[in-house]
Amino acid sequence: MPQLFDPITIRGVEIKNRAWVSPMCMYSAKDGLVGEWHHVHLGGFATGGAGLIIAEATGVVAEGRISIGCPGLYNDEQVAAWAPIVAFAHSMGAKMGIQLAHAGRKGGTAISGSDHFMATLEEGGWQAVAPSAIAFEGYPEPRALTIDEIQTLVKEFGAAALRALKAGFDLVEIHAAHGYLLHEFYSPLSNLRTDQYGGDFAGRTRFLKEVVQEVRSVIGASVPLFVRISASDWTEGGWTIEESVRLANELTELGVDLVDASSGGNVYNAKIAVGPGYQVAFAEAIKHGSTIKTSAVGMITDPAQANTIIESGQADAVMLGREMLRNPRWPLHAAHELGVDIKWPAQIARGKL
Repeated sequence: MPQLFDPITIRGVEIKNRAWVSPMCMYSAKDGLVGEWHHVHLGGFATGGAGLIIAEATGVVAEGRISIGCPGLYNDEQVAAWAPIVAFAHSMGAKMGIQLAHAGRKGGTAISGSDHFMATLEEGGWQAVAPSAIAFEGYPEPRALTIDEIQTLVKEFGAAALRALKAGFDLVEIHAAHGYLLHEFYSPLSNLRTDQYGGDFAGRTRFLKEVVQEVRSVIGASVPLFVRISASDWTEGGWTIEESVRLANELTELGVDLVDASSGGNVYNAKIAVGPGYQVAFAEAIKHGSTIKTSAVGMITDPAQANTIIESGQADAVMLGREMLRNPRWPLHAAHELGVDIKWPAQIARGKL
């Protein structure tokens, strides 16, 4: 069986190991533009031995951002801002992915440190949209999208994916988790529509599948495509792991290569049994209930723990978030702990244990 530091090849793109950086919001991109913070933040992971770095949730339209401080890929200036970050990661032997997103009813918040939660119109805020006019706890009521608006957003995901390729990204991940727009559509708790984008499983997953088809058609057959989902709403009457397995099989047929299996985010105060590796079982169920590859996330911190997830076949890769924030060079440390000799960047090789 593969182990943590074995390479993996997806559609001809070889990733040097299975220790990957999960997308994490930084709320530090003015007007949707990444800058110095992102150069240092993402560059640190690149020097730290990660095989793949997936950049944070990036809006396909300005009104699709989580906050007014989140990045976007809806204009050429943003392409130019991302390009040198991607190029630096490549120089360190890391691959770069981008997570394309629309925040839906959880969008339009103020920047971190503000004395108010939602951004005002004067600050650049907006009225959020959703499948149905149902607010998430603590947020204003959103406006339900029209069918024409849904179909326009499908095209916007495709346009953003094309810009991602122009910026040099190696792969694209579609964000369909954590209570954001695409998750809002497939969860019966937030989608009360009675048209073709609501109702049964087929209707509620239609938007996501149309986005997948559009993105795949734009990026071509050689670029890997991931989808992050919330595998469970952790709530009675909500989205379930059984539906996630069914969805994974359908996504495979549409050209998705890997399901990034997270959970929750669509229900306020859902009772989630949090603990080390608490979401790994979702990745395992999807992997073994389909032919798709999966990545596992959620309180993965220890090198032996991460290696066991790969070696036991529970997932094909691990995504680390908070642990990478604490130690951006976690993969170098993990290799030492596991007795694997990997190449360090020449500039920091004096620190090799």
